[in-house]
Amino acid sequence: MNDDIVQITFFTLWVAALGTAVILPPGILLGWLLARRSWPGKTVVETLVALPLVIPPVATGLILLKLFGRRGPLGGFLENVLGLEIVFTWKAVVLATAVMSLPLLVRAARVAFEEVDRRLEDTARTLGASPLDVFFSITLPLARRGLLAGTVLAFARALGEFGATVMVAGMIPGETITLSLGIYQHVQLGEDSAALGLLGISVALAFAAVWGSERLLRKRPA
Repeated sequence: MNDDIVQITFFTLWVAALGTAVILPPGILLGWLLARRSWPGKTVVETLVALPLVIPPVATGLILLKLFGRRGPLGGFLENVLGLEIVFTWKAVVLATAVMSLPLLVRAARVAFEEVDRRLEDTARTLGASPLDVFFSITLPLARRGLLAGTVLAFARALGEFGATVMVAGMIPGETITLSLGIYQHVQLGEDSAALGLLGISVALAFAAVWGSERLLRKRPA
């Protein structure tokens, strides 16, 4: 295994893990809100969260590019106020993987919270537990398997992200090339052996992540 493949593999694992970590708090919160609360515009929020699953990934990437580019509303603010440049850097890779993985995490979190027996929460409240105590001592532990499975599945999705990433981060050698971008690049250059090497690693990582997610979902609660 040459240094290029090793660098691409570890970079992909790093940005996928970071992107997954970024979406954990909002993903879990959104999943809980969608499972337990009703409010005006809830259907709109559900639709917006699910959009990255159904529109072309390059369309999502274009939206991110317009939002976080130097002339975009968010990108201009981040660069002018905080001195933080997003597009065509490793941060854009994390952003793209996070956005594309969020719907899977939210969906899994929603299902996990819906499966928690509300009678246990009600009992805890009658015994004087605060809403936060109920969430952290009852709801979250009972939903943990579904949340972990959703986290692993989101990580697997982040590992294979391509369309949004290539739009907002480009294909900069040593800076933004992930496994999927590397496969495409090597195929374009006619370097089939290198592409197949990256393909094997990509398939192995995706298989391990999906297998782990399925094991978590099938495992009986303790």
